[in-house]
Amino acid sequence: MSTTTKDESEPVADLNPRSTTYEFLGPPGAFLISFGVPFMTYLLYFGCSEESGGCPPPLQSVPDRFVEALSDKTFWASLWDTEASLIYLGWYAFCVVAWAVLPGDWVEGVTMRTGEKKKYKINAFSTFLFAMGISCGYIVRNGPESFTFLYQKWIGFVTASLVMSLVQAFYVYASSYRTGALLALGGNSGNFIYDWYIGRELNPSIGSFDIKSFNELRPGLILWVLVNMSMVCEQAARRGGFANVTDSIWVVLAFQTWYVADALYNEPAILTTMDITTDGFGFMLAVGDLTWVPFVYSLQARYLVFKPVELGPLRTAGILAFNLLGYYIFRDANGEKNDFRNGRNPKNLKYFTTSTGSKLLTSGWWGRSRHPNYFGDLLMAFAWSLPTGFDTPITYFYVVYFAVLLIHRQRRDDENCEKKYGKDWETYKKLVPYRIIPYVY
Repeated sequence: MSTTTKDESEPVADLNPRSTTYEFLGPPGAFLISFGVPFMTYLLYFGCSEESGGCPPPLQSVPDRFVEALSDKTFWASLWDTEASLIYLGWYAFCVVAWAVLPGDWVEGVTMRTGEKKKYKINAFSTFLFAMGISCGYIVRNGPESFTFLYQKWIGFVTASLVMSLVQAFYVYASSYRTGALLALGGNSGNFIYDWYIGRELNPSIGSFDIKSFNELRPGLILWVLVNMSMVCEQAARRGGFANVTDSIWVVLAFQTWYVADALYNEPAILTTMDITTDGFGFMLAVGDLTWVPFVYSLQARYLVFKPVELGPLRTAGILAFNLLGYYIFRDANGEKNDFRNGRNPKNLKYFTTSTGSKLLTSGWWGRSRHPNYFGDLLMAFAWSLPTGFDTPITYFYVVYFAVLLIHRQRRDDENCEKKYGKDWETYKKLVPYRIIPYVY
């Protein structure tokens, strides 16, 4: 059995070696996270919602209510909503059809172990504009009450997205055993639970349709904005129209919509990220893209529906400035990196050349820390939570989670770079000692 590169034939075993190390504490960690992510998604709803009685609900009532819910068949049945599931399935189908029919350039990704470069269709931003146009037109025509269903059927949509994540995870795991599949270096351990979770195949595809890159940007990210829009519509319906919607929820909608639009507009940039180049596609990325992003990242907007906050001009201006600072760092740092990777250096930045000929930036934002884009991301994450005020710590969950996620990614990247560059990496770390936050961490 063999697979063919552009120039030669190599044994599959050489291209797909057995993974020898684990992440996330191996199979036990993968098992726990596979249950923990859905559990936390539901918990953030029942621990911060009108239905539960607050954010958080009265703590003395939580143990009894939790035990009662687990033994109540009605509670378990309430997690499923057929109408919400059909709407979600329709939404996913819409994204697939938009990918297929909307025009877009085909862009090559990085060179894979086979010596080949996979091509990706770039039209996520067009899909976003198409979805926004349809949604806004629908709201204008039918009023804000017509677009509150994402709020009203929240749990049903969460469950539908989890089912989709599970179906995809099992499908891509099974299809990874076909002849010629290129596996992720970290997803071929031979342990079912771990490989199913982390992702066994690097780029599972159906024809030219790449499942991983599609999920990374389209159905979850765009749905995040639609969810926020539904939250605004729910508040408008309660308060007598859009003119009475609070400034805080408009700020959250504006910040997060801009962030999503920026990611979709710069779609080719994801082709060099670890998710695309290194990680396989399994339940970890499926549930992250399809469930976690739209239904956890929108926590602030959902909170502001039933706990409206009026910021006023001064606080709004301060939060706006804080977010813009984070965005500037995030975008300018990524711009420096992308220019440099594409052979351009308009700022004449300094760099360190390794013994293998690779070049690592040591000035500009990348001279201040090894992941300055993560620093900008964290500032924006904090700015998104500030409009909710300080009555509850739950709306700041995203900031804490995102910090843990980025630190984990930074450590993974450092480990990979240490293996790749050896002693040169130690030299580079002396030139750029800070990991994410300049002069702090």
